[in-house]
Amino acid sequence: MNVQGNKGEIVIYQTEDGQTSLEVSLVEDTVWLDTHQMANLFQRDRTVVVRHIRNIYKTGELLPDSTCAKIAQVAKDGKKRVMGLYSLDMIISGG
Repeated sequence: MNVQGNKGEIVIYQTEDGQTSLEVSLVEDTVWLDTHQMANLFQRDRTVVVRHIRNIYKTGELLPDSTCAKIAQVAKDGKKRVMGLYSLDMIISGG
């Protein structure tokens, strides 16, 4: 399923049995996922994903400016949170 908006395209991937579903953002020819989505993709705890991302930045394997986009999102409690979206390069490196 595709939904187009002015910020890019959203694609929802779902397994045939419907057990796993992953919504990804496509902007400027790359895929963007947040840490929750990456954890779901790799079937790992989110803290593991966050730790891998920190290590990738610490070692200089990838740079935050080219692999992370910050977006504002309103949480369930009504507070505004800043969240990172990570490019395909980071998704592959973190995997």
